[in-house]
Amino acid sequence: MEQTVSVNADPVQHPDMNGRFTQWRNWAGFWLLGLCNNFAYVVMLSAAHDILKKQESENTTAYTPSTLTVDFQGGNSSNGSRYDCNPVSTAAVLLADILPTLVIKLFAPFVIHKLPYGFRVLFCVIMAATSFLLVSLSSAVWISILGVIFASISSGLGELSFLSLTAFFSRDVLAGWGSGTGGAGVAGALLYSGLTQVGLSPQNTLLIVLVVPFIMLISYFFLLVPPPSLPQWRNRETEYAAVVSEERRQLMDGSEEEEQEKSTPGPLTFIEKLHVMKGLLKFVFPLGLVYFAEYFINQGLMELLYFPNFFLSHAEQYRWYQTLYQFGVLLSRSSLCCVKIRKLWALSFLQVVNAVLLLFAVRYQFLPSAWLVFAVVLYEGLLGGAAYVNTFYFISKETEDREREFAMAAASVGDSLGIALAGLAAFPVHRYFCHL
Repeated sequence: MEQTVSVNADPVQHPDMNGRFTQWRNWAGFWLLGLCNNFAYVVMLSAAHDILKKQESENTTAYTPSTLTVDFQGGNSSNGSRYDCNPVSTAAVLLADILPTLVIKLFAPFVIHKLPYGFRVLFCVIMAATSFLLVSLSSAVWISILGVIFASISSGLGELSFLSLTAFFSRDVLAGWGSGTGGAGVAGALLYSGLTQVGLSPQNTLLIVLVVPFIMLISYFFLLVPPPSLPQWRNRETEYAAVVSEERRQLMDGSEEEEQEKSTPGPLTFIEKLHVMKGLLKFVFPLGLVYFAEYFINQGLMELLYFPNFFLSHAEQYRWYQTLYQFGVLLSRSSLCCVKIRKLWALSFLQVVNAVLLLFAVRYQFLPSAWLVFAVVLYEGLLGGAAYVNTFYFISKETEDREREFAMAAASVGDSLGIALAGLAAFPVHRYFCHL
């Protein structure tokens, strides 16, 4: 009797164990997808600057994950400014980085459903790998710029596609995605700087990190456990037509009358998508405002927050600003399992306060030490990362099942729009301070 009980106990445990294992695989898969989607962009942009400037030393370079790096060559002494700044704001490159992504996020959600997820991932992988090859092997500036554009397309299309993809999985995969994207900034900068520091050229470093797009490929096709409802190789219209055809066949075969009352909702119409977007404004505006303030600080003010009597040089101060900011982003984007913040406008307000504080600090130079700036930019990263993961978590939670896939993709335009506007605003601010 005892043996019978022990034998029958095993099958009862297997479904739960399989469910947990599947849940873990999906979480890890989305973590790697988030890491790879942003990681390639980070490394490629840092390397693009080194190749264009023919520099291989990190000592004179500050690495910024979303923009080309800033090069401090003893300041800008030609214009007599009291600020140690470059003649051209880093916002110039920020706009070049973000505009292709912004265009994709504005228009792709309305038509991207026609392209199955399998083909989207293959396209993103090809674009990311091509960007590495173009920038690594280029001998002309325009080819390297083309590589930047390809990386931006891959990152933008990947972000909205993978956010849409979360609608087919349990909501906890959003925590994996957010944590992975947060880790990309830190891991990308550290890996690139580490490989170049040990003597590898930027070109060879780029060829080595070509493995990253293929990790994305493996994560999607072999690590994730997709549900049967996922349109892997067929678009929405084809899948819907197949379902309707099956329902009609069942009715003709003499199914019960109540089966006739069941209706399978088709893809969202254009009018329905506009209605969904209207409901998303309460999420998109706070997210856009957070990112506007965030990148206005990063690209308009950070370079100007220089403390001459500090033990770090200008380049080193800037590098640590960016590093601490990225650590803040990593921590907060990984916090969804511990804390959830519904009041997104509060995060926006606090980030704007940060921007105003640092703007006055640049103008009146009342901060006594870089240590205070280190604390502020770490806090800035915490706010930005928290706004990102909580925005998409509550969109996923509060939208209807039929609208969720589109809503996740459409809302991703918020951060890119805020970044683009921040780049435009940073131009006159940088020019004003550098001509004082």
